[in-house]
Amino acid sequence: MHGHAGRRLSVAVVGNPQGWHVSRLLAALEARGHVGTAVRWTDLAAEIGPSGCFEPNTAATAGIPAAERFQPAAIAEADAVVVRGMPGGGLEEVVFRMDLLGRLAARGTPVVNSPRALEIAIDKYLSLSRLAAAGLPVPHTVVVQDPAAIESAWRSFGGDCIVKPLFGSGGRGIARITDRQDLAPLMNAAAGSPPTGVAYLQEFVPHDGWDVRVLLVGAEVFCIRRVAAAGEWRTNVSLGGRPEAFDAPAEWIDLARAASETLGTAIAGVDLLPGRDGRVLVLEVNAVPGWKGLEAATGIPVADRVVRSLESL
Repeated sequence: MHGHAGRRLSVAVVGNPQGWHVSRLLAALEARGHVGTAVRWTDLAAEIGPSGCFEPNTAATAGIPAAERFQPAAIAEADAVVVRGMPGGGLEEVVFRMDLLGRLAARGTPVVNSPRALEIAIDKYLSLSRLAAAGLPVPHTVVVQDPAAIESAWRSFGGDCIVKPLFGSGGRGIARITDRQDLAPLMNAAAGSPPTGVAYLQEFVPHDGWDVRVLLVGAEVFCIRRVAAAGEWRTNVSLGGRPEAFDAPAEWIDLARAASETLGTAIAGVDLLPGRDGRVLVLEVNAVPGWKGLEAATGIPVADRVVRSLESL
C-alpha cells in the first residue's frame, strides 16, 4: 500500500462517526486519495456457515472460500481497519466486538491497533505488569479486591495514593486518597453481595505539575508537555491541562518506544511522568490515543501521519 503512487485504499474507521478523530481521519484519507468509511461498534456483525460457503471479500483472501463473513460491507471489504474508540457495552458486547476484530486480523486484514494490543493496553493491570516485566520503570501499584486488603494497601502507601479504574481513560475516575473515609466507596463495593469492582491503587509520585505525552505513529514520534490546571495534580487535557510543544530527551523517547513495543502497539500515546525524586515513570500506554491537544500545541496534522502509516502496511 503506497499512497498516491500505489492503489487506492479502502479503510474502515471503527468508532463514533460524529467524533472529532474519526472525522479527521476520514478527511485525511480522502485528501490522500483513499476511501474511508466510519463504522459504529454496534454495526459489527458476523455470519458463520459450513467451510467454503462464502466468497472471499478482499484481495488479501482472494481464492480462499470462507466459513465466515462480516458486516457491514465497509468492514468486510476493507484493506485496513483503524480502531478509533474502545468498544463500550457490557462484557458480552465488548468480548464479541474484540473477537470480531481478531477474526478480521486472523484472515489477513490489518487492524490498527491489533486486537491483542488493544486488549492489553486497555487493562491497566495487565499492561502495567507487562511493562514492569520488561524492565521498564512503572509506579508501585497494588491491585486487590478485599476490603481489608484495600485498607492495608492504602496504609502501605503511607495513607496517600492514587486510585484508578481498571478500565478508563482521560483521567475519568482517578482520585487521590489521603483520608480513610475516601476509601469507603471502594471498601463498600468490595464488601457487597456480590462484591463488585477491583481496586487499583498506585503510589502518588510528587511532580512539578506536568507530564509528557509521547505519540508514536509508526516510526514517527511527536511530543507534548501537559501542564496541570491550577490546583489540579492531574494533567489530562480533558481535565483542563494545557498542552505545550515539548522536545523530549532521547532517552525518554527510547523509553516510550520500548513501552509501545512491549504492548505491541503501532500507534500509541505513552504517558511519562518525571518525578521530583529523579525517576521518569511510564504511567500508561494508550492504544487509542487522542491527539487534539498535541495538534493544537504543535500544528502537526496527526491524522495525515496516521494515514501515511497505513499506506506502508
